Amino acid sequence: MFLIAGPCAIENREVVMTTAETLNRLCYDLGITLYFKSSFDKANRTSASARGVGMDEGLRILQEVKTQFGLPILTDVHETIQCAPVAEVADVLQIPAFLSRQTDLLQAAAATGRIVNVKKGQFMAPWDMRGAIEKIEQVAPGAAKEGRVWLTERGSSFGYGRLVVDMPSLVEMRRFGCPVIFDATHSVQQPSAQTGVTGGNRELVPYMMRAAVAVGIDGLFIETHPDPDHAISDAANQVRLSDMKALLQQALEIDLLIVKR
Repeated sequence: MFLIAGPCAIENREVVMTTAETLNRLCYDLGITLYFKSSFDKANRTSASARGVGMDEGLRILQEVKTQFGLPILTDVHETIQCAPVAEVADVLQIPAFLSRQTDLLQAAAATGRIVNVKKGQFMAPWDMRGAIEKIEQVAPGAAKEGRVWLTERGSSFGYGRLVVDMPSLVEMRRFGCPVIFDATHSVQQPSAQTGVTGGNRELVPYMMRAAVAVGIDGLFIETHPDPDHAISDAANQVRLSDMKALLQQALEIDLLIVKR
């Protein structure tokens, strides 16, 4: 089981480098493969609030993480024009959940030759993700079999301001032969729950994570921040960086039991 982790948005160099250094050391000690994640632009915001540092500065900071710590990088793309320059730095291009059906974006990301991580839309059934794979493979034949398409579960809309996670969706998506990832922090979001700002409950992250790892996943996605209550994005559901060690130890213990069986 590999880990995708980092602060939700690139706020500044200090937060990113501090988080990357801590995660790098922790994952080395635990024997976990880490993909460092942070977004240079949070384009899918409820309101016109802070979005991040932008693509140029964001890629510069992510390149510094890659150079200094030797970590593979994952970040979001929102427009087709972003894919090629982002692929010069990132090892994995992530398609945000709200954009998971955008054919041109999926294919532009795939055309870079990088891994494409598609987050399942909150409005999509797990079997509908076959369509995303087919779109990618129109420009990158064999990408799914070669492990260059990842699928991420991040919860489904349930009324207003709530998400639910259908654990069997993890089983359904694994049948496509792609690595399946569970996003433990976005799954506890409460969209638009705080007067134009997304809320959440980070206290539920360990419970959701343990359930997903017990079902069986290939990767775990956790956004983390040194001081999440003051993060510019997803403040309510990001995990405190100081809590990551205990959380990952739990995940590894459960994952080991599943492998043994």
